[in-house]
Amino acid sequence: MLIPMIAALLLSLFPVAGSGDGELVRGITISTHGMGRDWGTDALLGTLEEVRELGAGWISIHPYARIEADGSLRHYEDLDAEAPPEYWVRPIREAHARGLKILIKPHLAYWGSPFRWRGDIVFEEAAARQRFWRDYVRWIEMLAHSCRAADGFVVGTELDRLLGHEREWRGLIRSVRSRTDAALTYAANWTDFERVPFWDALDVIGIQAYFPLAEGPDAASEADLRASWRRWMTRIRRAAEKHDRNVVFTELGYNRSFRAPVQPWSDQTDGPEAWLVAARCYRTAFEAIDAEPRVLGAFLWKWFPGPRPNGRNFQLAVPEIRSVIEAAWKR
Repeated sequence: MLIPMIAALLLSLFPVAGSGDGELVRGITISTHGMGRDWGTDALLGTLEEVRELGAGWISIHPYARIEADGSLRHYEDLDAEAPPEYWVRPIREAHARGLKILIKPHLAYWGSPFRWRGDIVFEEAAARQRFWRDYVRWIEMLAHSCRAADGFVVGTELDRLLGHEREWRGLIRSVRSRTDAALTYAANWTDFERVPFWDALDVIGIQAYFPLAEGPDAASEADLRASWRRWMTRIRRAAEKHDRNVVFTELGYNRSFRAPVQPWSDQTDGPEAWLVAARCYRTAFEAIDAEPRVLGAFLWKWFPGPRPNGRNFQLAVPEIRSVIEAAWKR
């Protein structure tokens, strides 16, 4: 009886069929100062209350390991799966106590390495590739075991140049399934969601939804953005139907920038009047998600716990963006 029960649970979290049935995913990524340690402090508690009042039903956290040039992974402390750090496991307890679900979304910290971002990570030498997969599998297995009470788990984030290692990915997915009953996905960069070869092994298609919506700031009216979203949703629907999986946007965010519709991933920050542009992007994104049954929802990027609630970029905890989120999620 155990396997049917687990299958029913997964379908209730991230339904595989594309009918649009099942829970909508209205998620907020709780980011961190200090490589994760904020998640283990009381600063998290008020943040959870705030996002719940905003209409969120999910949160996400993104534990880190640092990637080195030789393929090895380095952690910020000695890790023990039987005594994991509080900043991994406390968010699960606190979220569940407030009726929120939680997604664990591991990130490789690339700063200080030769890689410009996670999508650049690749190893030409066989020894480095073997070292990477050895360390990466150990880390993900430990994280999955430690966070086994979570509701969703991401096996990898934006590792574009490693997608061809299908055997390694499928082995990792099998191993993670033996350690947690959480629904599983991979967070594909928006450029690469159509070429992931192992969607069939996962419960839902995950996409980092930084889709460019305009060729320039002057071509970013709400009508222009809606038309761009319709084109992207056509491609997303085709991928969902091809693999018989629904889609969750594992990240969706817009900076305070006039170029937010052009390069949503950019750290460029402009003056306060640029909030109007970011708000327009969020508003049309919510409309597009509501109109597409194959897309269950999104995890918005990002919200910092108090007493330092705002990072420099991609701020959600500001009135201009909070009002847009609340209008969409409480409608």
